[in-house]
Amino acid sequence: MLRTHTCGELRLDHVNQEVTLAGWVQRVRNKGGLIWVDLRDRYGVTQLIFEEGSTDKALLEKAADLGREFVVSASGTVIERTAKNDKMPTGSIEIKVSQLEVLNAAKIPPFIIEDETDGGDELRMKYRYLDLRRNVVREKLQLRHRMMQETRKFMDGQNFIEVETPVLIKSTPEGARDFVVPSRTNPGEFYALPQSPQTFKQLLMVSGFDRYFQIVKCFRDEDLRADRQPEFTQIDCEMAFVNQEDILNTFEGLVKHLFSSVKGIDLGYVEHMTFADAMKYYGNDKPDLRFDMKFVELNEVAKGKGFGIFDNAELVVGICAKGAAEYTRKQIDELTEWVKRPQIGAKGLVYARYTADGNLKSSVDKFYEVEDLQAWADAFGAEPGDLMLVLSGDAKAVRKQLSELRLRMGEDLGLRDRTKFKPLWVVDFPLLEWDEETKRYHAMHHPFTSPKREDIPLLETDPGAVRANAYDLVINGVEVGGGSIRIHDRATQQLMFTHLGFSDEEAQKQFGFLMEAFEYGAPPHGGIAFGFDRLCAIFGGSDSIRDYIAFPKNNSGRDVMIDSPSTIADEQLKELSIRVSLEQK
Repeated sequence: MLRTHTCGELRLDHVNQEVTLAGWVQRVRNKGGLIWVDLRDRYGVTQLIFEEGSTDKALLEKAADLGREFVVSASGTVIERTAKNDKMPTGSIEIKVSQLEVLNAAKIPPFIIEDETDGGDELRMKYRYLDLRRNVVREKLQLRHRMMQETRKFMDGQNFIEVETPVLIKSTPEGARDFVVPSRTNPGEFYALPQSPQTFKQLLMVSGFDRYFQIVKCFRDEDLRADRQPEFTQIDCEMAFVNQEDILNTFEGLVKHLFSSVKGIDLGYVEHMTFADAMKYYGNDKPDLRFDMKFVELNEVAKGKGFGIFDNAELVVGICAKGAAEYTRKQIDELTEWVKRPQIGAKGLVYARYTADGNLKSSVDKFYEVEDLQAWADAFGAEPGDLMLVLSGDAKAVRKQLSELRLRMGEDLGLRDRTKFKPLWVVDFPLLEWDEETKRYHAMHHPFTSPKREDIPLLETDPGAVRANAYDLVINGVEVGGGSIRIHDRATQQLMFTHLGFSDEEAQKQFGFLMEAFEYGAPPHGGIAFGFDRLCAIFGGSDSIRDYIAFPKNNSGRDVMIDSPSTIADEQLKELSIRVSLEQK
């Protein structure tokens, strides 16, 4: 080893010991006859000292020539610092250097490699290997590592077997776009990279591996944002001979174990909520329960008073922001303009203040008497000091708009505390959802999700009303995992394909191997997949999963560090029997 200790290891107990450290020069402070060098490695920072009189002149000159990010080895004696630094673990000692070797000089880095850097996102992604030297970035990957180890520990303790599934698979038409890989030995044919190991984990259940898991790379060719990457990691799991409650209990246990072991937090009770209630009271299927502010429907108390915007609406609905009655007119006007943005799409915003002295004032006083506004307040359970915010319109659209407003108010009022964690199981999702573009139903989750047995007759009469044996785990308004009880017999799977618009030939071509497997004694089974990157981001208090991926892509799906994707040589294309023809979109 080129070092006896790491740069985060030495303490007062090591005083007078001869040591050798190796690492990167964080900074140099040169006071002429006295030079301090902060030496950094993955484990921390240790101060080196070179002092005129007690340090060889050549060594002093060598120290003076050091630059940021030089890789060096330094040997010397551990001494107690006269001016201690209680902000760093090694702040009570320093190394009086007797020998210094430059292992590799370095160019001046394109940005400062410290917690507070001057590098923008794109620049740091281009030099990601330098960005990874920063403590704040490295700590995120250390968190990821810890969560991965604790996941494996828990799953092994529950008798799960980790099984790797293929990366080169068959393309399927459901879900997001596939990334495809040409086959040289089978000209004109392509593999796909897996969006998930779904069919393989079901086949493992048919094979008798009753408890499977895998921490696995998945690939989806979709538009990117902060919580999406073209390649991402799942904790993928499947169990046989179980019902929905068995799965919820098992994987609630996993999440509680991660919170306990990694963050020292007792997650406590995990609430269950139906999809229908989530949409009715929060306007989306992943409600943030760190704060209340449930939707209240006002049709009965707001309609019929001559206010056409309400009278002609399918739904009048609002939220009560506790303690926000003191919002200024300017603040409310800003909220109104915010909900009218194209991204939200509301026509306007009606408000009513319940002032601290008990008065009720609204933006529609022309149409509503104080008694009417009191009926609003009673419906909301409002108290003096509260602000009521109301939207109206088409029920589906207005719930979505109000959901955005609720989250905005939660943010503005400081109710979305990153140190608080509120988990929720959302259950009883619709099995199918209508796609206006294709004019047919699509599987809300995937075509292998089983319908509630009692709802199967509705497939013929009211497909949109069929509930699925599906469930999502939501934490702080983020979906971190989802799964379902699967179909495990050929007849039901064939019925599902028929209602999804597959012909018998298409179903056989795409999934014939799975349906045939069901005829060889498939057990009842179900599973779940957790977005591992998202879990890491929630644990680390970040909005973006990119911070927890060593070498992420940018919003265009590019790796700007290695300049990928890129063109390939004509000779490679020829081997693959591919001709490139770019067309303008």
